[in-house]
Amino acid sequence: MTALTPAQRATSLRAMESQHFDVLVIGGGVTGAGIALDAASRGLRTAVVEAQDWASGTSSRSSRLVHGGLRYLYNLDFKLVAEALTERGRLLTTIAPHLVEAQPFLWPLKQRVIERAYSAVGVGLYDALAVAGAGFRKTVPLQKHLSKDGARGRFPDIKPDALIGAIEFYDARVDDARLVVTLIRTAVKYGAEAASRVKVTGVRKNDAGRVDGVEAVDLESGDTLTISATRVINATGVWTEQTQKLAGSSGGLKVLASKGIHIVLPRERIKASAGMFLRTEKSVLFIIPWQHYWVIGTTDTAWHEQLEHPVPTSADIDYILAHANEVLAEPLTRDDIIGTYAGLRPLLQPAVLDESKSTKVSREHTVTEVAPGMVSIAGGKLTTYRVMAEDAVDFALGSAEAKAKPSVTADLPLLGAEGFAAARNQADRLGARYGLDADRMKHLLSRYGSEVESLLATIDADPTLGRPLAAAPQFLRAEVAWACTVEGALHLEDILVARVRLNSESRDRGGAAVDEVGEIAAEALGWDTARLEREKANYRARIAAEIAAEEQPTDAAASAERMKADDIVG
Repeated sequence: MTALTPAQRATSLRAMESQHFDVLVIGGGVTGAGIALDAASRGLRTAVVEAQDWASGTSSRSSRLVHGGLRYLYNLDFKLVAEALTERGRLLTTIAPHLVEAQPFLWPLKQRVIERAYSAVGVGLYDALAVAGAGFRKTVPLQKHLSKDGARGRFPDIKPDALIGAIEFYDARVDDARLVVTLIRTAVKYGAEAASRVKVTGVRKNDAGRVDGVEAVDLESGDTLTISATRVINATGVWTEQTQKLAGSSGGLKVLASKGIHIVLPRERIKASAGMFLRTEKSVLFIIPWQHYWVIGTTDTAWHEQLEHPVPTSADIDYILAHANEVLAEPLTRDDIIGTYAGLRPLLQPAVLDESKSTKVSREHTVTEVAPGMVSIAGGKLTTYRVMAEDAVDFALGSAEAKAKPSVTADLPLLGAEGFAAARNQADRLGARYGLDADRMKHLLSRYGSEVESLLATIDADPTLGRPLAAAPQFLRAEVAWACTVEGALHLEDILVARVRLNSESRDRGGAAVDEVGEIAAEALGWDTARLEREKANYRARIAAEIAAEEQPTDAAASAERMKADDIVG
């Protein structure tokens, strides 16, 4: 069992201080986690550090989609869409079939002939690129044309006048934070050293001016450390420029932050078996069904406040509600919302800061040299994280070494993926053994894959872990313990934000579950009473700040409210 634990973290920190690494990755979002796995699985001595919790930035605040980007076809970005659809197929079939699930969407039509014709061509090309990218195999069903009655049968809660028919097409959905944690765990399986809440404070250079490591601080203890590495890869998303400046160089990438927000609704609030894809004047709007809730978003607005804790404003929430209500027969109100969250897209600007530096440019992401020995990567999207990681490591190594040690991640299953089909076939047997119904087993399999039997085995040692959380019965107590003993949670907020995701999936942001979750975490992580009370008080302050923030009319006011709650460390 490859586990992220306080003991593993301490061992990794000792290794970071005492060993020299081929590759050091700064940033523990999906891109940095993917780079760490790519490098480690090539046999490179690899370390990865993250200043907050794993996936704490953009990678836990996305639309939770794995998709090709249907709208890009209308900009004729065929190569970009083909690449993303190829990655979608790999994730669905090989890399993470337990975490990534095919999802049907309706594209509503307003015109009977012309719109249906050109939309059918676009979606047909989308399907064709997906099939070609998967070696001429179908990884999701192909498009299906629906009449008005057929569309309303798939989405009964749509307004009768909102469409004359629809095209049903498939993309996929993913729990973004779980994907990142699983990538980090898989990287550790292949030899990477990994530590969250380690903040890089300086970039070291040798006498020749080449970057050869970093200075950092362990935010948990306050201790400083020096990490030595032949190559440093900056994968810090919206913090890209801040990290580049540590190298004292004029090179690197220019990135702007764009805020996207989502609202979460209970599953029973909208009667539909498919999602909905809508185009708005500013962005696209997805209405996405999950097992127990709906996610609706997103927006696309410039963000000029602090980067650690973006939050929705009252105006953002009204915008999402207004656009969703354009097609929903029963209008949504604020009373229907059980959760909100906001993330920052790292929008890559057209030019690098120093055009004299060598650069690898994709339509969606760019890798460039910041200084000798240090590269930055930015842009892209969650779906293509693996391609971004491969490009970053290839670029850092140089063509000759990259050719000698090529990437192997295209066909590398993540933890929980290998044996997933067999585990799914055992669901009835396991469910009967532990008294869990089909809905519960579906939930567990979609989170843990073939590791579900190991998770359930913890109940044998402690039967209390087999009980649902009193305030959130969709989760077992065992899932909280697993977050602490396997998935690297160091704090109460780590559990409730990125693992047992009540922060964005419950009306009180997990407040009613704090005492029970805290009790389980204290047992798993060895907290004393004082530590437990501090963790609970900190998380409750966070809840209050987030609730106050979403009542504010502007980004500045919302950010100011959110920042009234102190971070647990750092």
